[in-house]
Amino acid sequence: MKRKEKEYFVSQLREKLNGSQGTFLADYQGLSVASLTKIRRELKATGGEFRIIKNTLLRIASEGTPSYVMKDYMKGPTAVTLATGDLVGTAKVLVNMAKEFEALKLKAGQISGKLIDEGAIKRLSEIPSREVLLSKTLGILQGVPGSFVRVLAGVMGKFLNVLKAIEAQKAQQLN
Repeated sequence: MKRKEKEYFVSQLREKLNGSQGTFLADYQGLSVASLTKIRRELKATGGEFRIIKNTLLRIASEGTPSYVMKDYMKGPTAVTLATGDLVGTAKVLVNMAKEFEALKLKAGQISGKLIDEGAIKRLSEIPSREVLLSKTLGILQGVPGSFVRVLAGVMGKFLNVLKAIEAQKAQQLN
């Protein structure tokens, strides 16, 4: 690449790094083109982007972004994954792909400028997806009004039983 092309590439990458929810670094050495294509396809479905970028360009582009905390891990063959969509989904795909392809080794990541290691990435991937969490929340929210109605119905039922008992007692006093 010529200098102008590199400057444009770095500025575009900096924008993507600033716009991503999280960034992950992985060692890709030993992966075939077919493997890399599968990883890219899987990540694209979650809003992630898997790119192989020279460490020097990545380090320059990450200056002034939250991803700069990973500068010490930008050594050797490095692939960067940008999580612009579902952060947890992207982490899940990366962990699953690392299990499927032993050559893919997770190095580090960052979420909101906080450096995380491989173990934290694996723990992040164990969080239920956004849809599951939303459905659980909706279930809880739907359960509260139902419980409230049952409590009110129980109170009304007890109140009616008390009134019937008073009515029976007064009828007995009149006889």
